[in-house]
Amino acid sequence: MAPHLAEVLQRPLYVFDLPEEILATIKLHVSSNAPIPEATHDQSSRQTVEQGRKSEDGQPATSSATSCALCGLSFANLQEQRSHVRSDLHGYNLKQKLRGLKPVSEVDFERLVGDLDESISGSDSDDSDTDEDGDLPNGGKSNDSTLAALLKKQANLSASEADEFPTTKRKRGTGKPPMLWFTSAKIPENTNLGIYRAIFSETEQQNDTILPEIIRRKQLAPAAPPKPAQELEGGGVAIPKAATATPHYFLCMIGGGHFAAMVVSLAPKKGKTHTGIDERSATVLAHKTFHRYTTRRKQGGSQAANDSAKGAAHSAGSSLRRYNEAALTSEVRQLLSDWKELISTSELLFIRATGSTNRRTLFGPYDGQILRQNDPRSRGFPFSTRRATQAELMRSFIELTRVKVSRVDEAALAAAEASKTEDTPKLPKPPTKAAPSEEDKADEEAALHTSQLTALIRRSRVPALLSYLSSNSLPPNYPFYPPSDPKHHHAPTPLHLAASLNQPTIVTALLVKVDADPTLRNHDGKTAFEIAGERGTRDAFRLARSELGEEKWSWDDAGVPPALKKEDIEAREARDKKEKEEQEKKEGDRRKKEVERLREEERRKDEADREKRMGKGRSLVAVAEKEKTAQEKREEEGRGMSEEMRRRLERERRARAAEARMRGPGGGGGG
Repeated sequence: MAPHLAEVLQRPLYVFDLPEEILATIKLHVSSNAPIPEATHDQSSRQTVEQGRKSEDGQPATSSATSCALCGLSFANLQEQRSHVRSDLHGYNLKQKLRGLKPVSEVDFERLVGDLDESISGSDSDDSDTDEDGDLPNGGKSNDSTLAALLKKQANLSASEADEFPTTKRKRGTGKPPMLWFTSAKIPENTNLGIYRAIFSETEQQNDTILPEIIRRKQLAPAAPPKPAQELEGGGVAIPKAATATPHYFLCMIGGGHFAAMVVSLAPKKGKTHTGIDERSATVLAHKTFHRYTTRRKQGGSQAANDSAKGAAHSAGSSLRRYNEAALTSEVRQLLSDWKELISTSELLFIRATGSTNRRTLFGPYDGQILRQNDPRSRGFPFSTRRATQAELMRSFIELTRVKVSRVDEAALAAAEASKTEDTPKLPKPPTKAAPSEEDKADEEAALHTSQLTALIRRSRVPALLSYLSSNSLPPNYPFYPPSDPKHHHAPTPLHLAASLNQPTIVTALLVKVDADPTLRNHDGKTAFEIAGERGTRDAFRLARSELGEEKWSWDDAGVPPALKKEDIEAREARDKKEKEEQEKKEGDRRKKEVERLREEERRKDEADREKRMGKGRSLVAVAEKEKTAQEKREEEGRGMSEEMRRRLERERRARAAEARMRGPGGGGGG
């Protein structure tokens, strides 16, 4: 291989502007219709990085191909292959394989999930947009929920329908791998060039032998981008007048309230880098993005889908989402109408609109419909895509039109295929666990009895406790297991545990009905009576001594006081109750006398303070009358009178006052 051609392979190859050396000798690979196995690369070709990422010298690294044998897909790099492994398509094909069914192609899988509500195309790892809805980036559901819904729907289909998907309704999507592989005499034998099958029309794919000649006819010379006529309001690139004359693609994505559309010219734009090397870049003729809040926060799914399933909600959020869905539909259809000439002259239409709501937005039916589902130019993206953004559309266009370079060692592949035909060695059987011994079984059974007995005692279940002891033939003094457990240090038997928990009914049942031994001692040397905390529990021991008799047990060794009959207990309780009532009565009388004494002291204190202020023997009424003003006295005299009587009284008062002034020393008058 010529040195300059090796340098060409290290740079990105554009499918519509291939070097003349490769173009003249390109031919279809013999196994192009079969999935290409995972490529093995030499050290010099390990410069492939994520799409669009630059290498250290500033140039984009060469795309390399890996594949998925299960789904029959090939990928540009390892990261895309890993993304595919986490996708719904791969997970669904794994389920198909486990059920003994055939895997499905990507087109068939899109048709299967076409009735689901939102896109499942993956998450957006770009930093340019932040998902404000709080849902998955496409406003969709998680992979698990989507696969669960799809598998549930598949459960209603017959085995024959699930085994073979009909291909009569859609002519494309024959199950072939999305990548076509070519070779050339100018490149090494272990190097293959991959081109996406989707960029060829249905007619061009019918005869594989003429594909190299079709690639030669598709070559375009670099051209200067057309100048835009005007700028669009709200952003975007205006449609140039000469845009329809150049070959171009229409790309569109919609999902989760995000919409992005772009028209890209196929003629490469030629330029120079800062190092002086020629470069090719895409020419965007028009682009536009919309975003509306249409996805239900944290729950996923569109509002229209939720209304169809559960009925229309009446919240403020649901009303806002319905309005935004209608607004987004109107904006998208208006944009498609404005771009009608560009869309009608596009060579191919790449559209991602998974879900019935999104497909109705684009494909209608509605008046003035632009896009048609049966348009032979329309097709999906043959690889995983992210949220609908302008950057994602440009990444998808570059991925579609970039030639993949794969270096495969044919000898290694042949050896791998030969090794598969040989008998695979049997896997060593895992070591079997030794059968448990009789001692282990006894310990396990003792631990089970201990847990059951302690639970019944703590819950004070007397009938259940007696039934458990009887049905399992357990002694009433059954020792709890393991004895070394700190929980069983103070209460190693059921009677000790009941006494420590102050359960008199359990104590009486164990002593009287099943003959539990009260003389047994715990690890501290104490009997069950000695660890009882309340008098009712201790009385249960004394009552059992009375009922069972002195000969039953050595009650003195158990620390139990003399026997106590039930009548004695009732009489004592009645006596205690009477004494308590008398004490409460005495306490009530004492409090009553104390309250009266305090009130009397308060009254005496108030009288002393009043006499100190007004003098001894003077009443409050006299003081109040003395302290009344003239105005207050007049108001008191006029109470109960009519308005006329009060005016007459006021005139008489004024007349008397005038006569008094006239009779006074300074008053006027004859004499």
